[in-house]
Amino acid sequence: MIDFTSHPERYRHWKLSIDGPVATVAMDVREDGGLSPGYTLKLNSYDLGVDIELYDAVQRLRFEHPEVGAVILTSAKENLFCAGANITMLGLSSHAHKVNFCKFTNETRLAMEDASQNSGQTYICAINGMAAGGGYELAMATEHIILVDDGKSAVSMPEVPLLAVLPGTGGLTRVVDKRKVRRDHADYFCTVIEGVRGERALKWNLVDELVPLSKMEQTVRQRALEFAKRSDRPGDAEGIELTPLNREFSDTDITYDNLSIALDHDARTASITVRGPSQPVPQDPSAIHAAGAGFWPLALARELDDAILHLRANEPGLGTWILRTEGDGELVAGADATLLEHAGDWLVREIVLYLKRVLKRLDVTSRSLIALVEPGSCFTGTLLELALAADRSYMLDGAFEGDNRAPPAIRLTEMNFGPLPMPNGLSRLESRFLGRPGKLAAVGAETGNGLDALAAEELGLVTFVPDDIDWQDEVRIATEERASFSPDALTGMEASLRFAGPETMETKIFGRLSAWQNWIFQRPNAVGEDGALKLFGTGKRPSFDVNRV
Repeated sequence: MIDFTSHPERYRHWKLSIDGPVATVAMDVREDGGLSPGYTLKLNSYDLGVDIELYDAVQRLRFEHPEVGAVILTSAKENLFCAGANITMLGLSSHAHKVNFCKFTNETRLAMEDASQNSGQTYICAINGMAAGGGYELAMATEHIILVDDGKSAVSMPEVPLLAVLPGTGGLTRVVDKRKVRRDHADYFCTVIEGVRGERALKWNLVDELVPLSKMEQTVRQRALEFAKRSDRPGDAEGIELTPLNREFSDTDITYDNLSIALDHDARTASITVRGPSQPVPQDPSAIHAAGAGFWPLALARELDDAILHLRANEPGLGTWILRTEGDGELVAGADATLLEHAGDWLVREIVLYLKRVLKRLDVTSRSLIALVEPGSCFTGTLLELALAADRSYMLDGAFEGDNRAPPAIRLTEMNFGPLPMPNGLSRLESRFLGRPGKLAAVGAETGNGLDALAAEELGLVTFVPDDIDWQDEVRIATEERASFSPDALTGMEASLRFAGPETMETKIFGRLSAWQNWIFQRPNAVGEDGALKLFGTGKRPSFDVNRV
């Protein structure tokens, strides 16, 4: 089983240090520390295990260190930054593992950018040697890149000429969309194995600053302090500890404090039930800080994050996720009101941003999502986002025979209108009612009201509203039908339908990633017996099918 949890005391590949308002995250990959046997992590190359530790560091810096306003990303190895994703690992990995690896790595880079843009914790990169492929992609996830000017250090993306694949962590998109590198320069850069160094790298905007080796350490520290001074994070605040998750795994069930998952391998479904708060959440910032990792919105975000990653990596055959909720919608609405009222508090801001990132992780997951709104559910506000993220939703019209619980109701809060956007930059409601402002206004007018099935259907908030006679059959048919389709076709269909509206750098990265992973990474030119990935390091030249298709 791949475990996505970590802790600085268990890091094998990174060194994390804090010096006042500046943190340093230094890459020092252990060659024998691969997640799987069969390859060595030479030249600071990385696999999924390396990135799991980096993700943990990014999270802990945001929640445990409010005093940190700038993060230096660098290498602890002399004359070497990072050689990118380990090629032998990619050649040995299944297609599914490559996909999950690249997706998680992208999400980690986006989390770094989110910290820089929204949390007042700016990432800068100090490149002290060769930054190749994923190494340069890692650097591009920061806001300021400093390259040592020693005549040897360079940046490169050699995937096309060397491996017959494409950069897997948004490299092509970030070069032109974020770095604003001219197209012709980018074309040359992406087809030359040795990369670009020195003045050319600076002139082409591949880096932001070129510094002699003798002044590198001093300049990096100075830049970090300059960025830290711009931060609005409270330098004298106490962080909260991200304590270990309480979770249990079995062949049929996964349980956390605030959610549970039933695994049905025969039906190929995972039924995820999210539980709302059992009591009112703390109302003032001091009580929220005192609750720490136990504060329900944060606890839920962490558990749902871990659950999504676990199911993605360890249960690839469970192609349909059924989303349910349990609890009191009033308490969920109260939690949302608290988050909105104290949005200016640094910790509350981090929690809302984390909820946003977790829901985005759900958006880009290649699984069919079906939400079931039943008696006892609490699809309210933040938890309603689960139903809005689903590919389709079923809400019971009335109650089940013999069930004394009230018919289900859903409720909108202000959390549904902006704080939790999708990768396309729109709220899920804006995406749902794209180009129909009148429908969005009608939905907004019902904010705070409990909506039964017929009202929810009329407003366009759910897909179907069966009564208790038809409920079981409609849900069964939906899940069985899903299991009968090609998983590949479903992945493409769902990804194409979920992100209507404007294109962003984020949707470009994931859209293009899906395209190249599900085509280029399976073509013989890359993974055939005479393909570039299979022959890398053997001294043999790959044999390509030269036809353009």
